[in-house]
Amino acid sequence: MMPPFGSWVKARDEDSGNQIYAVVYHVTTSPIDSVHRARALGLSLQELRDQQPQIFAMLKTEFRAAIVGYQPPLDSVPQTRMDSVLRTERNGSSRQAILSETVYQHLPPRPPQVHQAVYYCEPEEIVHFSQQLDFLRTLLQVNGAPVDSLTAAAIREIYRLRKADRDWLVQAGRTLSLLLKDDYDRLRTILSQIHL
Repeated sequence: MMPPFGSWVKARDEDSGNQIYAVVYHVTTSPIDSVHRARALGLSLQELRDQQPQIFAMLKTEFRAAIVGYQPPLDSVPQTRMDSVLRTERNGSSRQAILSETVYQHLPPRPPQVHQAVYYCEPEEIVHFSQQLDFLRTLLQVNGAPVDSLTAAAIREIYRLRKADRDWLVQAGRTLSLLLKDDYDRLRTILSQIHL
């Protein structure tokens, strides 16, 4: 499935146990090889599935996501921070993982490895992660992405999941104004894209 722009995804680094969070900033579908070129046939997706289902086997969807933070496993957090919660992954398995309540909003010690699966984040995870707003700095510095639209999309998604929590939105706006300093046009552009 193609994840939407600005959606939140997660992956678990199996070696460290860290749950890594990221925001999708680029999605593309292309042929699986460099020999064939994809061309629009003027058919709806359903018509294409009915008439030429083999086409989907020749396409791949790739996406890029900006890592904005991570949540370590319970056993790696100092004893003074041992608030824990049992979280069940909705990834088709019945495996459970105990994660710390502590969330770090910077790059993890290492990224997830190539073959580790990526899943959509649960709404509760996004709400918990967004209690702090340090991740906005990371989103504003992503190279090769429309960072203003990306930041607005991430804030918009959180605002929706927080059921239009105005206090949180005001705090996000204040944080953005500090990060953007005197760039009022850019701040206005981002804020104008945040709505329900």
